[in-house]
Formats: sequence, C-alpha cells, structure tokens
Amino acid sequence: MVVMGHIVGPYGLSGWIKVFPYTEYIDGLADYPIWWLGSGNGEWRNFIVNASGVHGNRLTALLEQCADRNAATELKGLKIAIPRSQLPVLSNSGRDGYYWSDLIGLEIINQQGEALGKVTGLLETGANDVLQVQDLKDPERERLIPFISQVIVKVDLKACRITVDWGVDY
Repeated sequence: MVVMGHIVGPYGLSGWIKVFPYTEYIDGLADYPIWWLGSGNGEWRNFIVNASGVHGNRLTALLEQCADRNAATELKGLKIAIPRSQLPVLSNSGRDGYYWSDLIGLEIINQQGEALGKVTGLLETGANDVLQVQDLKDPERERLIPFISQVIVKVDLKACRITVDWGVDY
C-alpha cells in the first residue's frame, strides 16, 4: 500500500470528507474508485468512492460507507492508501522517479551529515516542488527545501534518507 493522503475531517452534513492529498495534483486520488483507509499500522479497510471534488486546496469525497456527518467525523485522521500495483510505474530518474508519499517521513541530512529534519509534506509551486521539513530540535520550525537537482544530492528510500546541499542556517 502507498499512503496517498489523510482525512482532515467531515465536509458538510451528508457524509462528505475533506482530504489532504499527498499527490502531485489535488484531485490525483479521484482517479481511484476504491480507497483503503487505516491508521498506518498495516490494517486497511476498502471504501468505495461515490463522488469527489476539489474545494480550494483540499479534495472532498463521498464514500459509499459514509452516510452522514457523524460517520465522516469518525474517519478523521485516517490515512488513505492505494495498492502500489494500481499506481503507474515511475521512471527512476529525477523528480518523476518518486511518489510524493514515498518522500514523506524521510530524514533530511546535508552533505556535512547534519540532520535538518523530516519531510512532512510537499508543495507544488509551479516552478518546482518544495519539501516541507519539520526541524527535529524545534518541531514548531519548518524548513522549505526546493526539490531540484541543484539541492537534492541523493534520495535513498531504503535508508529513509534524503541528502541535500543545504545549510542548517538556511
């Protein structure tokens, strides 16, 4: 399973949910008629997506098994996953070689071996994608690191680490 987003909470009164997607495009999850929901502990339940839409920077969805606001509220905080076998195969080069969800949670270190934090999300700016990195020493501090070849030295998914050409004082 590849985690592709999480449920922020209910949207309206009739069972719709608000979703924070980890996809490149806000409506990227709308391509999948079945979502797998879980807390990330390996237990997943499938939900049929009856409808979806984009509202601002959030995706909204109506799940078949979610009849009202109370049911939608119970789903708050759950992760949304798609089986990796259903995702398109990516190239192994450049930014197109990684799903955003594969990068979330990775440790960021610079070339001097200094830990800069963990990836909590990505932003699409138009010019390039940007890693949102939570500082390990000060969780309230967020670093924004461009996901471009001049900055990203190495992405090592097996070691759960991204090496960057970036200073601790940037």
